[in-house]
This record gives sequence, structure tokens and C-alpha cells, in this order.
Amino acid sequence: MRAEAQNIVAEIEKSLELLRQRMNVETAAYRLEEFNARVEDPDLWNDPAAAQKLMRERQMLVDAMDTVKAIETDMSDNVELIELGEMEEDDEVIAEAEAALTTLRDKAAKKELEALLNGETDGNDAFLEIKSGAGGTEACDWASMLARMYVRWAESRGFSVELQEEQAGTEAGIKSATYQIKGHNAYGWLKSESGTHRLVRISPFGKGTRETSFAAVGAYPVIDDNIEIEVNPADIRIDTYRSSGAGGQHVNTTDSAVRITHHPTGIVVTSSEKSQHQNRDIAMKALKSRLYQMELDLRSAEVNALHEAKGDAGWGAQIRSYVMQPYQMVKDLRTNYETADTKGVLDGDLDEFMAATLAMNVAGKSRADAQSDE
Repeated sequence: MRAEAQNIVAEIEKSLELLRQRMNVETAAYRLEEFNARVEDPDLWNDPAAAQKLMRERQMLVDAMDTVKAIETDMSDNVELIELGEMEEDDEVIAEAEAALTTLRDKAAKKELEALLNGETDGNDAFLEIKSGAGGTEACDWASMLARMYVRWAESRGFSVELQEEQAGTEAGIKSATYQIKGHNAYGWLKSESGTHRLVRISPFGKGTRETSFAAVGAYPVIDDNIEIEVNPADIRIDTYRSSGAGGQHVNTTDSAVRITHHPTGIVVTSSEKSQHQNRDIAMKALKSRLYQMELDLRSAEVNALHEAKGDAGWGAQIRSYVMQPYQMVKDLRTNYETADTKGVLDGDLDEFMAATLAMNVAGKSRADAQSDE
């Protein structure tokens, strides 16, 4: 094979090695047999929560095994095609197989990054909270642009999006909004978005001046019912009210709402669903999610805990800058990944930003570190 094709194969092999390592390939078949035996137990569904967890873990293992096998097979098939094409001097076959290997390399790299989502709650659904920061009406408009961006990103991945709460801005946009994003690894991807997002643009509100606006984003895992988080009833206040706000495609909105305030931490969560009971249940889950995340932050001694990192949406706190004037550029200040495609990013094209952050620091390891762990 030509050197370029050999390099592509080598990259695919590196990704496969990490996938095998994360899957623990030596014991995968044995663990699948154990899962299958437990699934056949007639008493399994006596505990629905435990059964669902077991089924999720089994499916994750099956998916990981299928992914590795599919990549191995595709790589082998295309290598054989290249060798056959070289023997028969068929440049067209060689070119097609090399193009297929390039596509497979990109797929393997994405699967490799997903395999790094091995945190305690990375696979869970997520609560995503967006709040306008410094900048008044401009900031409220910026917060609504971010909300649209994340909804589009989630929908592009096939995730479901439910609007839990929305507070409209005085003149335009939103002061705050909370969504529940449902899908495999939703929190694992979105956790990298927690922090302050800065926008620089010409004001669309008749000023004609260049304005800087800020908005804070916070992502929190939706915790499983079997994770016990104690909430003292004396520590919370539950308020009910009526609320309405504009939704988007596939975003559920209703008129009623419940607000829960946790006095010891100052956390406030809300929910707007179809029934009072449903509202209380979702809001309490959201509160427990926030408390659980704070506990994880304390446990891991993170300097920029999620609850604190997004507290001051202003200068000096931003994680990403979106510049639309005098030039077009979106740049992540943690990884230095950047693109001039501001329109694509604001339309939800966030995968490369999330992947860069994930590769830099997931579970305490960079992508290079993870690949070198043999």
C-alpha cells in the first residue's frame, strides 16, 4: 500500500486499540454471557430500576462489541481491495478503497472519543440551563441564540428536548431557560459546555455599535432513581405559578409551573409540564441532579465546579468566544479549537468543539494519554 493509506490504517488501529481497552475485550464475551443469563431471570423485572440499568449496561457492551467488529471488518475489506487493485493495476478500485478508509478513520476517531465518556454519569440524560449575563437586552437575545443552538445540536443527534422553564427577557430574548435533553451520553457531551459564552457583534437593536454580551451555560446529569440524594423538606420551598414561553420544533411547552428553592445552596429549579404531580417530580429530580453534581465536584476537588463556574457571566470567566464583527470566528479558550463558520456553529454544529474538550480532558486523561495506557 501507499504510505498515505498505511498511515490511515495505523490511525484506525490506534482508535481500535483504545476501543478494545475501554471495552476490556479480554472479558467482553464472558460478561455478555453473564448479562444474557441475568436477562433470562424471570424475577428480573421485580425491580424495574435495576432491570433497566442492567439492560442499558448490556446494550452498551453489545454496541461496543459490534462497533469494534464492524470497524475491524471494514478496515480489513478495504485493505484487501487496495491490495487487489494494486495487483491488477486498477487505480479506480484503489481510490475508492482509500476513500472508504478515510471515512472509516473519521468514524473510528468519533467512536474513540465516545469511548472516553466513562464518567459516573456521562451516559445519562442532561439538564441544560442557560442564563443571560452582563449586557442587558443584548445578553437576553444572546441567551436565546444559545438556546436555539443547543436545541438544534440535540435534535441533530436524535436526542429529545423538553423545555422545563423559560423566563422571557424584558424587551427581547430570554433571561433564562432550562431544558431536559434525553439521549445516550447527553450529559457526557454537554458537560463540556458549562461556563460563560461571550458574543461580539454589531447590535441588532438599532444602536449600530459593536456590543459584547455574555450568557452562562450549565449542564447537569439526570441522576438515576436508585442514586439516593437526601433532601430535607425543611430546606426547600415549593411555589406554583403560571408561565408561558415560545417553544421550538419538538420542544414541549405548557402553561403551569412549579419552582423549588433549596435554601442551603440557593439552587432554584423549575418545571412546566402537564400536571402538578409531574411538575413536582421533574423539579425534584432537577434539584437532586444539581445537588449530586455539586457532590461530584467536591469529591473530585475540581477548581471550577459547575455550580460555581457559571455563576458570574461576565469578563474574565468565558470558556468560548463568538466573534461576528469585525471578523467571523468562534474560538474555545480552553482547547484553542476555532472555526470561521459562525453560522454553522450557531445552527448547532458543535461536535468538534465538544470533541476537542473531551479529548483534552476526560476522566483526567488526554486522548494521547488514553492511547498510551497499555
